[in-house]
Amino acid sequence: MSETLLKVLDLARWAPSGDNTQPWRFELLADDHLVVIGHDTRDHVLYDFHGHASHIAHGALLETIRLAATRFGLVARWQRRPTEEGLELVFDVRFEPSDSLREDPLVACIESRSVQRRAVQTRAIRTEHRRALEAGMPEGWQLCFHEGFAERVSLAGVLFRNAGIRLRTPEAYPVHASIIDWRQRYSEDRIPEQAVGTDRMTGLLMRWVMGSWQRVRFFNRYLLGTWLPRIQLDLVPALRCAAHIMIVAPSRPSTPDDFVQAGAVLQSLWLRCEQQGIRLQPAMTPLIFSWYVQIAEPFTHDARSWREAKEMSEGLKRRWGSDRLGRTVFWARIGYGAPAQARSLRKALASLISRGDRREG
Repeated sequence: MSETLLKVLDLARWAPSGDNTQPWRFELLADDHLVVIGHDTRDHVLYDFHGHASHIAHGALLETIRLAATRFGLVARWQRRPTEEGLELVFDVRFEPSDSLREDPLVACIESRSVQRRAVQTRAIRTEHRRALEAGMPEGWQLCFHEGFAERVSLAGVLFRNAGIRLRTPEAYPVHASIIDWRQRYSEDRIPEQAVGTDRMTGLLMRWVMGSWQRVRFFNRYLLGTWLPRIQLDLVPALRCAAHIMIVAPSRPSTPDDFVQAGAVLQSLWLRCEQQGIRLQPAMTPLIFSWYVQIAEPFTHDARSWREAKEMSEGLKRRWGSDRLGRTVFWARIGYGAPAQARSLRKALASLISRGDRREG
């Protein structure tokens, strides 16, 4: 069965992760047992608050493994090994054959699912599609829709202001400078420039400005350097969509396991969107900045960025209430439209197979 498990992993590696970081490696221990070693990027990525963005990615991967296994008549069950809090989570995944199991329809969407950062259609999500998305949520989980022009304008304003924080924060610069694969339509380990969502001239300007923090700071201070990317990457897409959606957990997540579960819910939803021709773009940074604010943990030494993040978080709290904001684990915009013409690919499976020996967990 080990060859079958390799086929499962070859599908599962298409799971989403923040900035295409792919924070996982695999070990095959037996014909019916593999190990997922999930690491996080909190030590060098501002947006990986306490590793939770990576934990969400781990959950998306595990859900994708579960779905992919159905193609081969296998039931996949996973369990996290008890470990001390740190940069690594280890999951044992075991497989059992089932004669009655049929391939899950979502499997067909695993490889085609991608981020659409460009404008999509503003026409409302069809009632039957909306009901299908809501019906797929686990018990206790909510899928909240924010629709209509007024709501889109309001949330576009939040994302526009949030982008200003993101682009002015010096601690975020190393992330921004490293995640774009310039001049590329596809990328195995980053975001290709053509998938970012800017026009050609803005892309050329961004490439030069992002060459150093000194250039970024000069453009931001004297040449309104954040305005053009904020308009193209945040404001216009936030307006040109059918709705903004939020996944709300039954209770406030706090542990890695809570965020792993959120990732599994997210991946199932994203695949159902893909199944119905609905494109999706995550909009997570307002939530991530709010997570920092909620525990009074500054993510930057820049006083203006921290002050504006607190103001934004307070605004979201007034909008949704403290309880709902604390339980919201995912924010995205959605709409009908063509699939992305440029996208992130994935590392070859061979490069993701670890030769370590975790043994039986």
